[in-house]
Amino acid sequence: DAEASRQSSSDVVWEEATISREMREKRNGHKAAVLWFTGLSGSGKSTLSKRLERRLFDLGARTMFLDGDNLRHGLNGDLGFTAEARKENIRRVGEVAKLGYDFGNIVLCTFISPYQADRDFARSLLPGGRFYEVYVKCDLEVVKRRDPKGLYAKALRGEIKNFTGIDAPYEEPVKPELVVETDLHSADAIVERIMRQLLQAGIIERI
Repeated sequence: DAEASRQSSSDVVWEEATISREMREKRNGHKAAVLWFTGLSGSGKSTLSKRLERRLFDLGARTMFLDGDNLRHGLNGDLGFTAEARKENIRRVGEVAKLGYDFGNIVLCTFISPYQADRDFARSLLPGGRFYEVYVKCDLEVVKRRDPKGLYAKALRGEIKNFTGIDAPYEEPVKPELVVETDLHSADAIVERIMRQLLQAGIIERI
């Protein structure tokens, strides 16, 4: 039960690593960070994240790519799409992203993550200046027309319930580090902007 779970968890001691994040950062030639891409389905989160990862990889950076759909095939395969399930989804992802950060990676997370409180939880796991909330903004009518996976059409027909933007809410980020508008700017231009932001922040040393 829940009480037994709490008791067993309290007996677990954190095992400190012999190789620190700072040591890994020095070896990698860049600082660790988490970039959290949030926005409606079809807004371009995965497209931007994958292009950004390619740029970073070509510079020799250590990266991790955590995609919402991919994780629901495994780690989060037992979760649905209620508010509580979405909260647990982001809790797990946030902890995985934190582990990737601890190992010196630049972690790219692409999740609709519609609730501000859940995104704030993920942010709380990282020190200041290492979590970048990237709001991938796109007009709802545009993403409905794009509909790359056919999900909006299904949701509008009532075949999918609790679909963000149709019958489930999306809370726009309050103070994101970046707002990028994929219905106004090209993916390449947006990636270039993010790269310059990382350079200015000292996460990477060159672009």
